[in-house]
Amino acid sequence: MDTTTVQRFAVAHLRRRPEVAETGGFVAGFDPSTTSPFLNYATPLPGADPTGADVRALIDAFRGRGLLPRLEFAPDAAPAVEEALLRHGFTTEAAHEYLVCTPATHAVPAAPLAEEPSAEADFTAMDEALSEAFGGVFPPSAEGADRLRRTLSDGGAVRLVRTPDGGCAGAGSASATAEGTSELAGVGTRPAFRGQGVAGAVTAALTGAMFARGAASVWLEYSGDGSRRVYERVGYRPGGTRLYMSLGA
Repeated sequence: MDTTTVQRFAVAHLRRRPEVAETGGFVAGFDPSTTSPFLNYATPLPGADPTGADVRALIDAFRGRGLLPRLEFAPDAAPAVEEALLRHGFTTEAAHEYLVCTPATHAVPAAPLAEEPSAEADFTAMDEALSEAFGGVFPPSAEGADRLRRTLSDGGAVRLVRTPDGGCAGAGSASATAEGTSELAGVGTRPAFRGQGVAGAVTAALTGAMFARGAASVWLEYSGDGSRRVYERVGYRPGGTRLYMSLGA
């Protein structure tokens, strides 16, 4: 899978958002239930070569909603975009390598078992577990649980590993397929259950679910060497780089 496929996926994914703004070679997706910059951002069309007016129109789309202008994209698929954004005061937040899994490399651990939620209460438990797993960056909320429900109902996958008492030890989700690929995101394990194979089980189950639904590949970004090793054991391999850029006040 090449970087253009990842970028085409990013465009299609944002076009599914509750609110979408398209201007000058950019697609911005907005979720009115939150002001989080991680859920309100833009991405360029593959090969975009934005003018100054294009970048200013994009900034206005965010400022008019009281949001931080922010982008996520694969720079190799739109080489002119980074320089255009830098000229208008954007700075780089991070550059992350992404990994890709295909049916040929996919591996499933023997245990533990990761399953699809079977009751409404499971979505709340998953949202609470993921909030704890990521240090409260996303506080648990009804909106967070609803986003997990929508991911499942929109054709994506959601999986959890249960605690001995039936709660949630860890969970994650994968987006609906677009451009032949799916993005796996938000895999997290509550601190008390780390080191027990929870993340690997969730990752393998989500990946297999999307292959069963016709995806030719699944990709993800990782947060450190420890998580990278988990994903590599499931069959993920280096694919390319994604860039995160934003414009401060």
